Amino acid sequence: MMEEEDLDPGHFGVTLELFEEWRAPRFGSTNPQRMKSTVWEWLVRSRMSAYSARQKIQAPSSYADSPTWSFARFGQSLTELADGRSIYIAGEHEDFYDPDFNIYNDVVVTHPGKEIDFYCYPKSDFPPTDFHTATLTGETIVILGNLGNRDERKWKETQILLLQLESFEIHQMASSGTSPGWIHSHKATLSGDQKSIILTGGKVQSSSGSLLRENIEDWSLSLADWHWEKLTSRSWPQFGIRRKDRRAMYLWDMRFALGNLENHSEDLYRTTMARLEEWLGHRPDVWLLKDLYDFDTAHDELHTEQDNYNRFWMSMDDVKIRFTEEMSSLQVVIEGRLAPNRVRLIQEHLIEKLSALENSPCEMEEE
Repeated sequence: MMEEEDLDPGHFGVTLELFEEWRAPRFGSTNPQRMKSTVWEWLVRSRMSAYSARQKIQAPSSYADSPTWSFARFGQSLTELADGRSIYIAGEHEDFYDPDFNIYNDVVVTHPGKEIDFYCYPKSDFPPTDFHTATLTGETIVILGNLGNRDERKWKETQILLLQLESFEIHQMASSGTSPGWIHSHKATLSGDQKSIILTGGKVQSSSGSLLRENIEDWSLSLADWHWEKLTSRSWPQFGIRRKDRRAMYLWDMRFALGNLENHSEDLYRTTMARLEEWLGHRPDVWLLKDLYDFDTAHDELHTEQDNYNRFWMSMDDVKIRFTEEMSSLQVVIEGRLAPNRVRLIQEHLIEKLSALENSPCEMEEE
């Protein structure tokens, strides 16, 4: 935790004029282009959000300008080297609707002696990247995957970038074989013989370009020839359900309201219900959540995944079924073979219950 004086821009010699000069994210003109910025150093050490940094130095809002550079990021990778250096790669700040939202394509290196290096890159060499993995192999970091900007995703490909630690150049690498596709939020592990990277979990882009599906297979990428190999063949059924009008779904807020009602927190309940009524145009019956996953057939009790408030699971016919309540849809993964009539029952039940909760027709997502 930094001391209060270390959060002060004046402690780093940062003035409002200097802040305005360096406030915006930027691409490099060479691969790499090394930058020296007192402003960015302050923001790395303080880890302040873009909004907090502007408030601290009394700079104008980002609504009238570009996003403000920030080191408070999601989907950023960290690789720690034996010599004490830490390599931070890209990541994103805030969500798409925020004026400071930005997906970065930079590399930040912190040294044991507190020195900080900044490397920026042309977009063509290093696309804006987030929710990737970084695997150290010798003097190279293999950067796999990317969520990225929606209109820049290539759903059939898996992004592979190589960061050379001797020069800090980044180059894109082509691959062969059948890849996972446009994947992010996965895990990458160096194999025991250090000849390949094993990739598991995460989400992949569907062919429609707007849907994300869970990666249910395991993959291997050879470091000798960059050839992909699919290690499993699970082929589990998975589908999503969303509103026909494509508006957001508010299952989390409904569960929050129900929890407050059950805990007799009447003020919070009324406040949340008022917001839901404003957002949805009607007052939802939150008690319907009680039987959202109560299917008219034999199954065991519903479980909530530990540390994941929006994920639930149960077993039916000895097959595990998982439910993830996302902002735009309900995602379902069936981990094994389930009779087709059972799958249809689940789908029809969820469409009916969600339509009632949302007071709006819901439907299956289509690829």
